[in-house]
Amino acid sequence: MADKTIKEGHPKALYTLFATEMWERFSYYGMRALLTLYLTAELANGGFGLNREESLAIYAIFTGLVYLTPILGGWVADSFLGKRKTVYIGGLVMAVGQSLLAASAFMVNSVDPVTRLFMFNFGLGVLIIGNGFFKPNISTIVGEFYDDNDPRKDAAFNIFYMGINLGAILGPFIAGALGENVSWGYGYLAASVGMIIGVLWLKFNERTLEQKGLPPNSPADKFVLDGKDWRDIIIYAIALVIATLGVIFLWRMLPDNVTSIITYVGFAALVIGLGYTITKGTNGSAEWTRMIVILVLAFFNIAFWAGFEQAGGTMNLFAKENTDRLLFGWEVPASWYQNINPLAILIFAPIFSVMWLKLDAMKFNPRTPLKFAIGLFLGALAFFIMTQASNAAEGGNLVSPWWLVVVYVVLTFGELMLSPIGLSMITKLAPKKLVSVVMGLWMASFAAGNYLAGMLESILEKYDFALYPFIMMLMLGSGVCLLVLSPFLNKAMKGIH
Repeated sequence: MADKTIKEGHPKALYTLFATEMWERFSYYGMRALLTLYLTAELANGGFGLNREESLAIYAIFTGLVYLTPILGGWVADSFLGKRKTVYIGGLVMAVGQSLLAASAFMVNSVDPVTRLFMFNFGLGVLIIGNGFFKPNISTIVGEFYDDNDPRKDAAFNIFYMGINLGAILGPFIAGALGENVSWGYGYLAASVGMIIGVLWLKFNERTLEQKGLPPNSPADKFVLDGKDWRDIIIYAIALVIATLGVIFLWRMLPDNVTSIITYVGFAALVIGLGYTITKGTNGSAEWTRMIVILVLAFFNIAFWAGFEQAGGTMNLFAKENTDRLLFGWEVPASWYQNINPLAILIFAPIFSVMWLKLDAMKFNPRTPLKFAIGLFLGALAFFIMTQASNAAEGGNLVSPWWLVVVYVVLTFGELMLSPIGLSMITKLAPKKLVSVVMGLWMASFAAGNYLAGMLESILEKYDFALYPFIMMLMLGSGVCLLVLSPFLNKAMKGIH
């Protein structure tokens, strides 16, 4: 059966999920490219007039929570709704969130700044919960079409990753340009439309998913969601938006010390609940040792993303403030520099995909921990270059855009060694009944990295330590540690490559 499948190539479902993820990433990256620029723009220019530290703090909290809520979405999918319904719910909720961000921009002259900020935070909150339902489950559906040791699995996730990055190009290119040059509101509205297109695409091509991701205990002849399923999807989506509104409204009324306590208690409850779910669903020594591998790699994943996610924060502001963006007398929008990474993905992901298959045929395909270590070394190289760019920009100098181009491309090589390989790794190593929950756990490592990315600059300033050299040393040290641990992790994977 495996040989037959390999001869036939990848299933049609891969391309359905590829395009759905592309539109979702169009929506997310279009919004992300505008976020810090919108927050720091003057009130007269339709923004909020926040300073650098305040905008990066919001960026840190948002991008951190975006990757933390997939734990909830994975649990809901595994325990109640199935992956497919949960993906639809997440997509619809995110479309509402983008529309709220658009409304906060369109109402700049019709409502007071406090109301606008509330609407903006409401939109971010809705995006956070919607992403949590969408993100882990679409990735795990991809993995269901391949056996654990199928050499096409890493290649499939590289193809899927191309969908992510095609959307990541189109988002800043279209939504970013509209936001910077026309109106912030039109940028966010474009992101909302992109998400709706993604939901419709999945609906029209749902049969290609065969019976993957259906609700638990679905009949054997069921291939698409029925009217009852869609009633549940609409009810859940509306309930999540209303619940988010209620939480934000109550949060504003509580004193700071109470919100801090709730945050710590909520985080502790999440960790305990996740630990209980994993403990209950993991059985036997093989499953436990593989789970340990996942946890170790998730820890090192944090170091990489703490650096990589400078792209939407400090490096986005570096493009705006320290880069010579004039091209034949025309100023390139700062948000367009966000396109370098996904464009490099589109160019190099197919090469990496073929490379893994060729190396596998030659018995030279590196094991997953070694791929991660190489990715961290490449990240360290990227931030060594970024350190030189930052030094050249001291004193207000505008530096060549080629600095950012080279940094983004080298970071892309590192990303291709970690991110698609990590998605594939989860579907191989996680216990079958916990795949979505463990994918949520994996996303939580992105959450920690994203939050650290936004907060590092203000933390390091207190100790008079430069940001980019610190990240370079963090990645280099992490890569060395992982290289030392690789033989032990390979053994703990119990035959999974």
